[in-house]
Amino acid sequence: MVQGTASSAGKSLLVTALCRWFRRRGVRVAPFKAQNMALNAGVTPEGLEMGRAQIVQAEACGIAPHVDMNPVLLKPEGQRRSQLVLLGRTAGHVEAGAFNQKKAALRDAVASSLHRLRSEYELVIIEGAGSPAEVNLRAGDIVNMHVARLVQAPVLLVGDIDRGGVLAALVGTLELLPPEERALIAGLVINKFRGDLDLLRPALDFLSERTGKPVVGVLPHLHDLALAEEDSTGLERRGLGERELERRELEARRAPGAGRPSATDAALPANMPRTLAAGSTAGVVAIVRLPHLSNYDEFLPLELEPQLSVRYISKPEEVAGAELLILPGSKHTLNDLEWLHKTGFTAALRAHVRDGGHLLGICGGCQMLGELIDDPGGVETPGGAQREGLGLLALRTVFQAEKRTVLVERRLAAHGWLGEAGDVVRGYLMHMGRLQCTGEAAGAVTALTTAEEGAQAIEGARSADGRVYGTMLHGLFENDAVRSALLRRLGREPSRLQWSGRKEREYERLADAVEENLDTALLERLVRQQVRK
Repeated sequence: MVQGTASSAGKSLLVTALCRWFRRRGVRVAPFKAQNMALNAGVTPEGLEMGRAQIVQAEACGIAPHVDMNPVLLKPEGQRRSQLVLLGRTAGHVEAGAFNQKKAALRDAVASSLHRLRSEYELVIIEGAGSPAEVNLRAGDIVNMHVARLVQAPVLLVGDIDRGGVLAALVGTLELLPPEERALIAGLVINKFRGDLDLLRPALDFLSERTGKPVVGVLPHLHDLALAEEDSTGLERRGLGERELERRELEARRAPGAGRPSATDAALPANMPRTLAAGSTAGVVAIVRLPHLSNYDEFLPLELEPQLSVRYISKPEEVAGAELLILPGSKHTLNDLEWLHKTGFTAALRAHVRDGGHLLGICGGCQMLGELIDDPGGVETPGGAQREGLGLLALRTVFQAEKRTVLVERRLAAHGWLGEAGDVVRGYLMHMGRLQCTGEAAGAVTALTTAEEGAQAIEGARSADGRVYGTMLHGLFENDAVRSALLRRLGREPSRLQWSGRKEREYERLADAVEENLDTALLERLVRQQVRK
């Protein structure tokens, strides 16, 4: 098991790295995380929903994702309410204060899923959540030490040195654990290190002496790592517009010791879009950062296109200069639509289209582009509600109680800036709102007949002038042909990025980091000890 001193310490990446490293060793390995709280989710081949991080980890293992790898998924909808997804299906909503009442049943689901995985695979690598040292959450724990105790799993405790205070975080976490849980910690890992390892060695010696636990290794900060992140903390670091980046880069150049990374510069991930050089022809793509933005991981392939500068925007005035605006998916479409109206984004988006710009809506964003969103059964808003949309597509959305989750392969019905008529695109559907045409939805992307629907269903539309396009399909930009078509529409060369190959290289890069920086002999001993048990 991998646990961390805090959220975003590197648990997900370390599990992914270990999954690929053990797979390279010929081990049949699978990931497991009892409970996720995230808005980045995906769909399994069975049409069930689970957290994105475990889908990535399953890919690293070379296996198909399955909901047993993430039996409990919480999708935040507000300050104190989340949608509960249990074994891949929506199981209602939970308020923060009432969640503990559900945990007895959830513990049974967690134990059953883990048992099934252990019976099918030689090795299961478990990921914790947040920190095991949150004493106020220990009684209701279903994801950290509860799981470790359940199967007596040896635990690697990982801390993030990039945020500072890693020694205190590791030592403090151990000090706050009761003796029986502290005994399960088999080793310490320091993550995201930049610099000269020799300068860190005295600290490593101190950690071993102070805690009595071996330091398994120090993983370097891996720049430009092109893998989807689990939750919104990654977006906090990526979601800056160009003006803010310019300001921060200017601060970095003025900072004492300029020429080496300053604290400000170090806070910016390597894959964040930088300001454009004078005369650059990179196309500017702006993604509206909705308050309940979901599945933003699907834009990572766009961010890696060298011919594009991708930014997340939070103010209407940041629309200026964008060639393509993207209205992304939302976990609370009605609230986010109201936010667009109140903040002035509605007028800015309409003006952008009127002035010749392009606008793409995905899932909830597609619904917002229509004329009306109707929630008669109170799926998103207790008591039900209606909201007027942006009126840029001849569509109406009606929410239904059952969420549709399915992997799909579709043919584009007409030529557009996502491809040619007849082109095949692959992705997934994950929504509770059904589209209806209110007029001639030119070039609608229509579904093939499915057993679920029994008839063709509208899954998107484009405006008559071709400037506005809406689709319910997630994962579009993982299709190399779609990105090429988009680049051509923006007057650039077709994409040279092969997405599936890029991901494979990243998994191998993570495994290389394990091989080169961790005590792999210790890792193998831990596994052999479990086998003997």
